[in-house]
Amino acid sequence: MNLILRYMKTYRGRIALSMVYKLSGAVTELMIPYILEHLIDEVVPLGRMEQVILWGLLMVLTALATRQLNVWANRTAIDNAHNVSYDLRQDLFAKTANLSGSQFDAFGLPSLISRMTSDSYNVQSCVQSLQTMCIRIPIMLVGGISVTMIMDPVLSGILCIIVPILLVVILSVSRYGIPLYRRVQDRLDDVVRTMREDITGIRVVKALSKTEYEKRRFSAASDAMAKADIKASTIMAIPGPLMQMCLNTGLTLVVWVGAIRVNNGQIKAGVILAFLTYFNMVMQGVMGINRIFMMVSKATASANRIGQVLAVESDQRVLSPAEALTPAGDEFIRFEHVSFQYGDTGPSQVTGGERQQCLYDINFALKRGESLGIIGPTGCGKTTIINLLMRFYDATQGGVFVDGRDVRSYPKDELHRKFGVVFQNDMVFYNTLRENIRFGRDLDEAALRRAVEDAVATEYVDSLEEGLDYQANIKGANLSGGQKQRLLISRALAGNPEILVLDDSSSALDYKTDAALRKAIFDHHKDSTTIMIAQRVSSIQGMTHILVMDNGRCIGYGSHQELLENCPAYREIYHAQMGAMV
Repeated sequence: MNLILRYMKTYRGRIALSMVYKLSGAVTELMIPYILEHLIDEVVPLGRMEQVILWGLLMVLTALATRQLNVWANRTAIDNAHNVSYDLRQDLFAKTANLSGSQFDAFGLPSLISRMTSDSYNVQSCVQSLQTMCIRIPIMLVGGISVTMIMDPVLSGILCIIVPILLVVILSVSRYGIPLYRRVQDRLDDVVRTMREDITGIRVVKALSKTEYEKRRFSAASDAMAKADIKASTIMAIPGPLMQMCLNTGLTLVVWVGAIRVNNGQIKAGVILAFLTYFNMVMQGVMGINRIFMMVSKATASANRIGQVLAVESDQRVLSPAEALTPAGDEFIRFEHVSFQYGDTGPSQVTGGERQQCLYDINFALKRGESLGIIGPTGCGKTTIINLLMRFYDATQGGVFVDGRDVRSYPKDELHRKFGVVFQNDMVFYNTLRENIRFGRDLDEAALRRAVEDAVATEYVDSLEEGLDYQANIKGANLSGGQKQRLLISRALAGNPEILVLDDSSSALDYKTDAALRKAIFDHHKDSTTIMIAQRVSSIQGMTHILVMDNGRCIGYGSHQELLENCPAYREIYHAQMGAMV
């Protein structure tokens, strides 16, 4: 709850205005039954029509004022709630974007998505309700009981007995709400993860006729969330029927006791009518307290989940020159005795995930403008090398250096500006080809066209009626595999990066296009230091150096010819793919 209040402070002026509107509206609403009682008991018996009309108009004006004040209060409250949730989402998004790889893995993508969507919505709903219900309800309770005490203390005693009982029940039940709703949000994470996997892999699901299997898997996740939600809602709904029973019982007692007192001449009939209205207001206030506790319980659980992300301290601070390691040589890129295991740092320790060794004592060095090809079986650690080079993760042992500096001594933006990257299964955004290539950078048309040409994408771009203004669907669903890869390579080349990283980025290209792409890169981006991960020997055999990986270890390093002579694993791959004999 402290997180919600902290974000509300920014808009305390407008929140105060909303509360003033709501306070004024509640006060005027309390006046209506009192005016009605005075009209019935005091004005009507006089038989003066002008007085009846005058007090009737006063009731109408009071009702209109109540309505208008409530409209202003609700509109302001909605705006304030939107602003608070907007700030919260912005900070949460910024924090998520700056999480290290290990921290991101610890939370998980589905959980981060649900925190940014459903959790932030719960907070927004709570902020809106706090500005309105938390003002109106106390006024209805305190004001209603106070007025009824003035009108008739005996009838008011009925309220004074019922209300405390209900408040005790509400407080007793609500203390269980936060952990129950937190469990609901955790189950929602499972639903989001399952849904995301099924939607992303829908073609595989259909191709393997696993639709029914995935339906059952999604149904199991949905059922688990539904059970958790039903349990939480059932417990939090316990006060509802009790309050309704007390309301009906109280109204019956008011009519019964009030009728006796009217017959005895102790009160007038208008008092009963006004009292019934006030009694209804007070009981609505008590029911409102129950709704507030339900909403606050849900919002507090959501705010705690959001706060977990916002409170994470970076596990990748920028090292000072005195703290950073110094490379043994003066090469542009250098790995010195680098080992790495996932789950070694960050929040993953909290999740209890097992540590997995991925790299063992990796060593290589590249001068500026040289190239490195990395080849090896799936899961051998090729992409992990790139993750360490770009400092998505920090090495467990050893040092990673770029331009003579430990990568840990670079601010992240400064380091990443050196790179042009195409990752495996990289993202094509729902935008034009032009904007997918530009990607928010200040690039002129000539730079875009050069990047398209170097990526061997000119032919297919020019074949489109809209050209670079062609609209790509989400994840490039309306592009072929080869078209997507060339689009992504165009994005990487457009900024003339110092370091070009291509992670299995030509797998969908035919051999002719792949060869043309490599020639264009080597001819027009000679100053870029290139690292290419590939499964084809033909894609990397022209590289200055080739690193052969297996099970996280370097089993071969050298030029293509050197590896053919000295590395049996590389030679076996070459023979299998090229059908050549050395």
